[in-house]
Amino acid sequence: MAPLIGTGLSTHPDPRVGAIEAAHAAGRGLAGERADIAIVFAAGAHLAAPEATLEGVHEALVPPQLIGCGAGGVLGCGSEYEAGTGVAVWAASLGDGAARPFHATAAELEGMIAVTGMEDLAGASGAILLPDPMSFPTDALLSDMATRAPGVPIVGGLASGRTAEGGGALFFGDRVHDGGAVGVRFDGIDVLPCVSQGATPVGPEMTITAAEGNVIGELAGQPALDRIREVIEGLDVREQTLIAGGLLVGIVVENGHADYEQGDFLVRGVLGADPAASTLSVAAMVSPGQVLRLHARDAAAADRDLHDQLRLRAEALGGRPAGALAFSCHSRGREMFGIADHDAGMLARELGGAPTAGFFAAGEIGPVGPASFMHSFTATVAVFGG
Repeated sequence: MAPLIGTGLSTHPDPRVGAIEAAHAAGRGLAGERADIAIVFAAGAHLAAPEATLEGVHEALVPPQLIGCGAGGVLGCGSEYEAGTGVAVWAASLGDGAARPFHATAAELEGMIAVTGMEDLAGASGAILLPDPMSFPTDALLSDMATRAPGVPIVGGLASGRTAEGGGALFFGDRVHDGGAVGVRFDGIDVLPCVSQGATPVGPEMTITAAEGNVIGELAGQPALDRIREVIEGLDVREQTLIAGGLLVGIVVENGHADYEQGDFLVRGVLGADPAASTLSVAAMVSPGQVLRLHARDAAAADRDLHDQLRLRAEALGGRPAGALAFSCHSRGREMFGIADHDAGMLARELGGAPTAGFFAAGEIGPVGPASFMHSFTATVAVFGG
């Protein structure tokens, strides 16, 4: 039996009432089947009384499994609420599939960070991960998962809302936790990841010919800064204007072919430069032989890329997906596109109205190549096959 997914969104000011409204709406999408799992994103007044929010979801849906997190804003059903009070509920009846939720925590142990409670993801169809940014080593975990569970798509976002007391807000079952990460492993259900990085490549591709750690010493056999200056001077006026808004670099993480597309680059920020040494520091570990290309934030490119990425997933599934979970950077929305509901509207159109819910994250998680990474300014989406 194929999975059924339903979503609901409410902006009612009362946390319990809003949660019941959203959960009832999500339940209507399950065609009378029971919810096997619910995923909840809550913002505004819900973070003053998150237990009431969970109580409302459990009352309306009675899900045996539930995860979720606090959010700065929520999205779903074609709409975005970037601020204020809102709750989005995603519910699934998984048919022949299965879900195994987890709550992982991190602690320092003999000078190292030890993670406990993390589900083994090897062989999974995919996973959703919702870490607390203040208490969980997300980058280190993703690096570890690239070895332990190669090829398994991990999609999610950093919790972007905290309780009224300033603590973390992670939901697991009927409890609110103030740290760690919650998530769910999916099996027996198609999970197609989508990462739209919101940046456009400019200038030529260049091979890193000298590097150590996160410092690039040479590009194409020239001192790194000298080569970058040459490239920028050769850009057209529009590209130079985009670069002036903030220089980024895209690094190919998998050198499996010679022709690279936009989605092959892991886009990272520039941390600094050393003019005396003509080196460049970037927010990623780099090594000689990797291919690099300059990038810049661009709303038009972000629009096209999300459109193309979603259309490819819909075509791969051969029809309307069962649903989707979406994680959008809090700096997208009106700030990037100048209009309301951009990402949520795009999801509704390109996925044929498939039920979708998500939130505006403090950092997004999704795969580039065979491994999953932390991102910013992206929209990452888990599309579920029907």
